[in-house]
Amino acid sequence: MPQYEKADIERRMNGAVESLKSDLGGLRTGRANTSLLDPVVAEVYGAMMPISQVATVSAPEPRMLSVQVWDKSNVSAVEKGIAKANLGLNPMTDGQTIRLPMPDLTEERRKDLAKLAGEYGEKGKIAVRNVRRDGMESLKADEKKKEISEDERKRLEDEVQKMTDSHIADIDAAVEKKVQEILTQ
Repeated sequence: MPQYEKADIERRMNGAVESLKSDLGGLRTGRANTSLLDPVVAEVYGAMMPISQVATVSAPEPRMLSVQVWDKSNVSAVEKGIAKANLGLNPMTDGQTIRLPMPDLTEERRKDLAKLAGEYGEKGKIAVRNVRRDGMESLKADEKKKEISEDERKRLEDEVQKMTDSHIADIDAAVEKKVQEILTQ
């Protein structure tokens, strides 16, 4: 039974790219984006829970996020969670609704965010390269066990390399798009 599975390698590389896109979505540009609060957790009912499980997050205006907390007793916990996340947002509470106006980004903050986007991109590339390494190792193991020929191994290694190059190009494009967004808005 050969170890190498093209579908598994493709799935894992796609997962690395999707994870990067999710991380980039959390980086703040000048516009309000509900994914900005995805990593934020609040201590409610004795446990740390993502805000999305205790409230509805929306962007009613281009520069404003609104967090509608479902249970009134959790409002202060959600507010504390947002403050602890260190996103540079100043929560304003009105009953069960927390409004988060988006402050203007300074030039320095834009550069920091662009640099962070690049770091996320590097992590994504490392993940894709690790998947490539696993694929190459399983091909060599299959050849050693005489399950595939040397020519077949080389052909499949080229296939893995093409998948790797394609996914790294996707990562570069996503990072470049995000950096442009950060620097221009």
